[in-house]
Amino acid sequence: MSQIEIAKRILYEELCQINIDTTKIKENGCVACHVMFTMANKMGISEQYASELLSELLESESNLNDKFIEIVETIHMKQRICGVTFSLKTRMGKDRYIDLNFKSFLEELSTDLLNYGSDIMLRKLLLSSISLQLAQNIGIDHHAAVEELNYYLRKNKLNTNVELEQFIDKFYEKIIKRNK
Repeated sequence: MSQIEIAKRILYEELCQINIDTTKIKENGCVACHVMFTMANKMGISEQYASELLSELLESESNLNDKFIEIVETIHMKQRICGVTFSLKTRMGKDRYIDLNFKSFLEELSTDLLNYGSDIMLRKLLLSSISLQLAQNIGIDHHAAVEELNYYLRKNKLNTNVELEQFIDKFYEKIIKRNK
């Protein structure tokens, strides 16, 4: 059995199990992360490769893609009241949490810039900004917004890639004009 077939079986099994018992996703856990880590553990592969396999599967298998986003919406949107645990922290605890996340995100972007270049980093920033806007406008948590955006991007791959590339090109043109 090929790795993609194994990954497909694991994805299908996990979605069925989560659908039967949503407590399989821990209190503040993420459906996408849970599935990806399960694939990585069961297949003995890296998290990065599991993430790529999951994306490939969801892009090529529309029925699994639809089932996946349905479960994400159920858990992240319908069953959760977001932000409660954060709101219960002390101000100092909140500040430490934000500081840690702030530094971690900057480090992640720096690593992406080094490893993948400015286009990939800018694309990541754009998609992050769009997903945050979605989360805010819809009133959902960020994980759910990311998955909703990824679902949309998979379904509209050609158009969205062109639109992102056009935006990035215009962005660079403005920077070049400004620096002359």
